[in-house]
Amino acid sequence: MNCEDFRKFCLSLPNTTEKMPFQAFRAARSILAFYVKNKIFCFFDIDKFNTCTIKCTPDAINELKERYNAVDAPYNMNRKYWISIRFNDDMADKEIEHWVHKSYDIISDSLK
Repeated sequence: MNCEDFRKFCLSLPNTTEKMPFQAFRAARSILAFYVKNKIFCFFDIDKFNTCTIKCTPDAINELKERYNAVDAPYNMNRKYWISIRFNDDMADKEIEHWVHKSYDIISDSLK
């Protein structure tokens, strides 16, 4: 998976917008975030494109950490509800897309 394909996938989810919200922070200027109704469901660094960070349920987080080396604690987010997934590791691209969609659903459902 490459950065542009992943970006297109995220934008294909209904009512998704993208922003680079951390411009005030030098270390995070290249973070691209995807929103549904002004709430982030996924973000990644466009300069590195080695991981994405997504929202997840606590039960799923534990299961995913046991099952995949690619799943790790997120940088600077609540570890109870967020995970980072490394690209090109032991989680297939389609599986990553599945969990990004789940993240989208968690956020979208919370706004109804």
